[in-house]
Amino acid sequence: MAQASRPHPTACLALADGSLFYGQGFGAIGETVAELCFNTAMTGYQEIMTDPSYAGQIVTFTFPHVGNVGVNTDDDETAEPVAAGMVVKWDPTEPSNWRAEEHLSTWLARRGRIAIGGVDTRRLTRAIRQQGAPHVALAHDPSGNFDAAALVAKARGFAGLEGMDLAREVSCRQSYRWDEMRWAWPEGYKRQTEARHKVVAIDYGAKRNILRCLASAGCEVTVMPATTTAEEVLAQQPDGVFLSNGPGDPAATGEYAVPMIRGVLDRGVPLFGICLGHQMLALALGGHTIKMNHGHHGANHPVKEIETGKVEITSMNHGFAVDGQSLPDGVIETHVSLFDGSNCGIRLKDRPVFSVQHHPEASPGPQDSFYLFERFADSMAG
Repeated sequence: MAQASRPHPTACLALADGSLFYGQGFGAIGETVAELCFNTAMTGYQEIMTDPSYAGQIVTFTFPHVGNVGVNTDDDETAEPVAAGMVVKWDPTEPSNWRAEEHLSTWLARRGRIAIGGVDTRRLTRAIRQQGAPHVALAHDPSGNFDAAALVAKARGFAGLEGMDLAREVSCRQSYRWDEMRWAWPEGYKRQTEARHKVVAIDYGAKRNILRCLASAGCEVTVMPATTTAEEVLAQQPDGVFLSNGPGDPAATGEYAVPMIRGVLDRGVPLFGICLGHQMLALALGGHTIKMNHGHHGANHPVKEIETGKVEITSMNHGFAVDGQSLPDGVIETHVSLFDGSNCGIRLKDRPVFSVQHHPEASPGPQDSFYLFERFADSMAG
């Protein structure tokens, strides 16, 4: 009996070192260049693709079942996908979930995002871990015509994320109010009508679920652009200031973010930061940040709170980290990763100012760290 022939490749992933991965394309047709990372989460591919922290990156999913529950509007973390593309082991199947509104491939195509399936993601992930996050070019062409040498050249020509200020690109353009709270069965998203604290959230690429967690903790939230000044923040007379997650090199974003943060700190306002916001706070306090080999991207990262010894399983998504050895006197390291010992949290010794590298809002991921939003609310209560 004759063996069925395999379909010809319709997508190609080219690494800057010359490695080529062929597979089946889905989503949009075209080419894109980016940094390649991998994410180990077993759920939440839609939330990951719409997380602004993935700007400038293509995501390799180590979990093979991507696309099996489709997509829906409730799970978007921002209005459009921000990650440049996705790499998966198996081609997406027809969605099988009561919440599904659209097929993953259709959703990606409509939003101009390229994807490739049928790739040996285990091999690719090992390459990323051993060599660091590579620069890549991803092409999708239904006819299967690829100029491999040209794709490799484009990958080599990618400038990389170091020195790149991407927060300015993904941030909101004008301020707005947010009152939607966390999703709960059966009502879905309810509105905050009894807020106790007035919070300004600086948008470096904020996920919606972070804003929902703030609202659920009793906060009236005003979201302001990444380039907002300290004077503009303080003019809102906030009870607290929140620094959001976001993409790119924290040192580049810090050129305008650090002066704002220092101005807020000088007024003694409670402050809480997550991910890029954590890194921004560390820079404002005199610390330094470093580019990681392949970063932390997943929903199974153990983080230890040093003062209590408590271990939380957390969601993470970052390619830069705070250098814990660079923290000045008066800044206390509060959390560390149990994977590699990297810094995951800081606080000021005698003031209500703290931040964490991991994502307590999850989406996707475990809910071990939701209490941090309550801690922020408590700090504003005096």
